[in-house]
Amino acid sequence: MGGRPGIAELVLVLAVLLLLFGAKRLPELARALGRSLSEFRRGRQEGEKSTGEEHPVSNDDPKNSVAHDARSNNSAPGDH
Repeated sequence: MGGRPGIAELVLVLAVLLLLFGAKRLPELARALGRSLSEFRRGRQEGEKSTGEEHPVSNDDPKNSVAHDARSNNSAPGDH
């Protein structure tokens, strides 16, 4: 239970896709999905390079939490 889908589930999903889109359109859809995924990865990598961050900031650090910032900043907005 849970985890990765088995062979039976994959065959069922492929059969449903075949019925919905037809045999002619499946390769086109797979190709478009692959291109979209590679473009997404490329954009994510470019975004990481431009910000200089390889990994997102962890929410476990109390210094970076929103609640900590709200408690430590007692001034009203615009009082800078």
